[in-house]
Amino acid sequence: MKNSLLYLFIVLICCTVNATESTDDIIANLNVALQNKAHYVRLKEERILNFKKIKSDNLTKEQEYNYNKTLYAEYQKFNSDSAILYVKKNLKIAEELQNKELSDLANLQLVTLYSSSGKYRESEAILKSIDKKKLPVSLLPNYYVAYREFFEHYAANSYDVKYIQQIRSYRDSLLTVLDPNTLNYQVNKIQQGISQKKFESSQKQLLSLLKKIKEDNPQYAMITYLLGSIYESTHQLELRKKYYALSATADIKNANKDNASLQELALVFYKIGDVDMAYKLTQSAIEDALYCNVQFRTLLMSEVYSIINTVYLEKEAKRKTELQLYLLCISLLSVFLIAAVIYVYKQMKKVSRIRGELYETSQELARLNQDITKTNEQLQERNAQLSESNHIKEEYIAHFFSLCSTYINKLENYRIILNKKATAKQFDEIYKMLKSTTLVDNELEELYKNFDIIFLNLYPTFVKDFNELLTKDEQIILKQGELLNTELRIFALIRLGITDSVKIAAFLRYSLSTIYNYRTRGRNKAAVSRNDFEEMVMKIGLITLKS
Repeated sequence: MKNSLLYLFIVLICCTVNATESTDDIIANLNVALQNKAHYVRLKEERILNFKKIKSDNLTKEQEYNYNKTLYAEYQKFNSDSAILYVKKNLKIAEELQNKELSDLANLQLVTLYSSSGKYRESEAILKSIDKKKLPVSLLPNYYVAYREFFEHYAANSYDVKYIQQIRSYRDSLLTVLDPNTLNYQVNKIQQGISQKKFESSQKQLLSLLKKIKEDNPQYAMITYLLGSIYESTHQLELRKKYYALSATADIKNANKDNASLQELALVFYKIGDVDMAYKLTQSAIEDALYCNVQFRTLLMSEVYSIINTVYLEKEAKRKTELQLYLLCISLLSVFLIAAVIYVYKQMKKVSRIRGELYETSQELARLNQDITKTNEQLQERNAQLSESNHIKEEYIAHFFSLCSTYINKLENYRIILNKKATAKQFDEIYKMLKSTTLVDNELEELYKNFDIIFLNLYPTFVKDFNELLTKDEQIILKQGELLNTELRIFALIRLGITDSVKIAAFLRYSLSTIYNYRTRGRNKAAVSRNDFEEMVMKIGLITLKS
């Protein structure tokens, strides 16, 4: 009950579409409709099933004929095979009643169903068997519609001009027998105007009609489709996309499987370069055509699907190649980190050994010659510096171990998740995870945060000392919560001895030109000599280390 109310609410919201609604909102509504496509089909099936349940066993032949005609109307744009079944039942009833008018009506209905499902010879044979002169006036509209749609469906196989002329001819004949006050007449009249390239007047008439009908009206999808075709002919891409989307949304909600809007909209998205959306719409259109067994729609879609599918597969192949490259980079980074840890560890042992040797030498010199006290004090000072340097390296190695362990754990967890999803054949989920850059972005943010914390722990007065090297009006003011910004981070790397712009660009993930610009801008803002600026940056914190 709650789900039904929720869907009802969605439908009511979507039905409030008006002229002021943006194209983005309309496309969003279309995506919602596509997601709930199965629900609209269920509603249609439930409505048909409920109608079937009310059938009485005591119906007269005429009542049963009307009952079957209602089911034919429900199935006509939903499932042509079922529609054919009920029309054939009516043909049998008409034969039993020996009622030629009922028989002709059923045959005319069968013509359209046969031609839409690709049975052109059967459809043509029925049309030729019907004598127009003997038809009652009430069936003439059905007769002209059957011929017009026969040529429309047949034209999907052949684009010969003579078929287009036949379509126009039978539409013109249809207009002579329709009531001018009906919506059906007005729509056909507008189609006639479009075929005659009277786009401006046809557009005005369609927009006027659109204000008068609701989205659940079967003609709503046709009117918006015709508007889309006008804007296609007049090369107005945004309006073309808008009205084809409105038409497609209406068809989906009405569970109309025989529709052209999705195909046209797929071409629009393909034209603007949105291959993913074009592929999604094309898949939906083909599913509808196959579900309804509308052969001519399948033929129309085959060429479009081939083009879009090829581009989509190429894009997918490119994504897979990029993924393999990223995995290779991650693997190389892991090897580099392990090698770096080993190297730093060896350096730490080497420095520790050197410190011990220097200390022993200092003690021996102190015992041998107390006269060289000054030299001994200098050696002690050097020893203190080395001790501080060792402390810094110990702090770095601790962070390196922690970072490496964390990255290895994250890589292992990521591998386990991918392995589980691959085992479960959840390829869509794997694709979503691999497509997302959230993991890389988060790790970069964490890396830069750790760098800022470690660096400021080593050089707590760096920001203050750096600002003293700049003119007052160019001094850097950090935002709330910031430890270092990009400019400070570049000069922090220089302070650590990384002066190669290529290495700095690689670490911070900026282009080489961006790093050059930051360094040049820093020298230009300097309160000291431009040539000595970076050298003075590299001396920041030396007093702190010696104190």
